[in-house]
Amino acid sequence: MSAYHIASNRIRTTRILNVKDESPTVKTFTFRDRLCAKAKPGQFLMLWIPSVDEIPLSILGTEENGMVSVAVKKVGEATEALHNKKVGGVIGVRGPFGNSFTLKAGKLLMVGGGTGLVPLLFLARKLASEAAKLVFLVGAKSRDELLFMDELKRTLAREKASLIATTEDGSYGIKGVATAPLESLLEKEKFDIIYTCGPEKMMQKIFDLTEKYGIALEASLERLMRCAIGLCGSCIIGKYRVCRDGPVFTAEQLKEVKNEFGISKRDFNGRKKPLEQT
Repeated sequence: MSAYHIASNRIRTTRILNVKDESPTVKTFTFRDRLCAKAKPGQFLMLWIPSVDEIPLSILGTEENGMVSVAVKKVGEATEALHNKKVGGVIGVRGPFGNSFTLKAGKLLMVGGGTGLVPLLFLARKLASEAAKLVFLVGAKSRDELLFMDELKRTLAREKASLIATTEDGSYGIKGVATAPLESLLEKEKFDIIYTCGPEKMMQKIFDLTEKYGIALEASLERLMRCAIGLCGSCIIGKYRVCRDGPVFTAEQLKEVKNEFGISKRDFNGRKKPLEQT
């Protein structure tokens, strides 16, 4: 392991500098960490809530002055404890870990669901000025749960970029899941690559469509991550360890794990369980 990787894996304490409400269940936390500020879109970090737990989080954005942002949905004990923290609260950070999205030019399509928007927004900021065309398809259950809409509109505010929103209850944009308008979009237009992150069933559907239409794909997977450096094996899918070999996987890699992708993942005891039960 290189000196950089050793340093990245050491926990550093820092203080929360800003907290922003994004939705009824999601908050963005900003802090300073010089190593995570060097992260690329798609990489993740491990955030430690003292006396509670350590959790993996996709990186939302970085700045040259060392500022780092993460968006966190309240789903359990650790995330609830983090949501209760205020500006000035102490947290611990390790990372950045994993690989990143490939920065490509051409006609690009991004599909994000829920907090899967986090790494995609980071990526969109990097690519918006470079892409020949950029279409961002975003989905949520309701209008209240659509994340980063103002930021997305600013990022995509140019002639060759567009934003399509879907909500399952029809309270905003197209009624349905994020993949609902996808096939008709792919029938009309040829994209060079699709980037996606979100619920795995959604990404499985996107994977099937990229197979059908012959489009390159990069998908960011979520698995149970404890060590973040490929030792504990809790995030295994097929022959891959998501924390080390991912979290971003290509269509070619996903073909190798089709018997698990969108179907199962491992629980805290390492046992495979159907995706719906995890």
